Amino acid sequence: MNLQLTEEQLMIKQAAHYFAVNECLPGVIARDEQQRFPYEQIKMLAQLGFMGMMIKPEYGGAGLNTVSYVLAMEEICKIDASTGVVMSVNNSLVCSGLQEFGTEAQKEQYLAPLAQGIKDDKLYIGAFLLSEPEAGSDATHQKTTAEDKGDFYLLNGTKNWITNGSTASVYLVMAQTDSSKGAHGISAFIVEKHWKGITVAAKENKMGIRASDTCSILFNDVAVPKQNRIGAEGFGFTFAMKVLAGGRIGIASQAMGIAAGAYELSLKYANTRKAFGGELSKHQAIQFKLADMATRVEAARMLCLKAAWEKDSNLDYSLSSSMAKVYASETAMWVTTEAVQIHGGYGYVKEYHVERMMRDAKITQIYEGTSEVQRIVISRKILR
Repeated sequence: MNLQLTEEQLMIKQAAHYFAVNECLPGVIARDEQQRFPYEQIKMLAQLGFMGMMIKPEYGGAGLNTVSYVLAMEEICKIDASTGVVMSVNNSLVCSGLQEFGTEAQKEQYLAPLAQGIKDDKLYIGAFLLSEPEAGSDATHQKTTAEDKGDFYLLNGTKNWITNGSTASVYLVMAQTDSSKGAHGISAFIVEKHWKGITVAAKENKMGIRASDTCSILFNDVAVPKQNRIGAEGFGFTFAMKVLAGGRIGIASQAMGIAAGAYELSLKYANTRKAFGGELSKHQAIQFKLADMATRVEAARMLCLKAAWEKDSNLDYSLSSSMAKVYASETAMWVTTEAVQIHGGYGYVKEYHVERMMRDAKITQIYEGTSEVQRIVISRKILR
């Protein structure tokens, strides 16, 4: 693994940093308070090619590698994790899933505009629909059904905790086509949000990443054409697990970015805030906090880059992505909590950003596989 970034990768990192500081930072507190989706920011990311970073140019993407994606995710999530998760879902789950497992017709119809993020001058992004009211970490117990009706499937059920739920134009939906087979009876489908029988429920009022939209989606006799099934019948659970393994690199990068952003703010604050006759950074208690923060952020960064490098090298990255996800998310929670502590009373108010980062950090331990699930994956791998 070469730790030296290429010139192209450095340019991607710098472009993402410039975008985050100049386009995401203004209004980030208001978007959080008002739960306002970052439409303009996502449109600009699409114009930069960041909504389909790892997708081949022939399918509308930027043709970049996973390492570049990790670098961009970190810089954006240092400032605005809500914008980061919209970008992550579209890249890691939706576009990457279609590129790897979709038919050529599906790629032409759906992947190309999703990778560009724009269609007919309007935002065009995707969502990944796996979780249900009774199927979160245990995704094998899907209640949503897709009944074979000959030329089409009839889709019924409810999905919840769906990122991009109300803003997405395209859904990748897991549903049971043969309940007698359990997980082996789950299939995957491409569903368009405007189809008859689809209801988008109210946006969830969340603790963190409040500017991203999270909704439940209800399906009532939705007709899904046969050509919109991804792979064979029964491939859906395998599809979901393979796609989520890559998605964990994105969420790990989001978590690492949140931690890095909180650390950088704490470092700046400690060097300017004075107490007991000198800057906070002169006091050993603060120095040790900063040292631990810097070390944990760097360790999380290395785990993210290792998982990305393995993916780019066509190696099995499932262990590394789980390690990166569990460590980076727990680092984000720890670092942001310490950041609030370093800021003292100022850390508890919105204008200093770290309280929002602490709220944003928590979800990274939960979605796309909880920390407990990651430990199951890791333990199975190392004990095999």
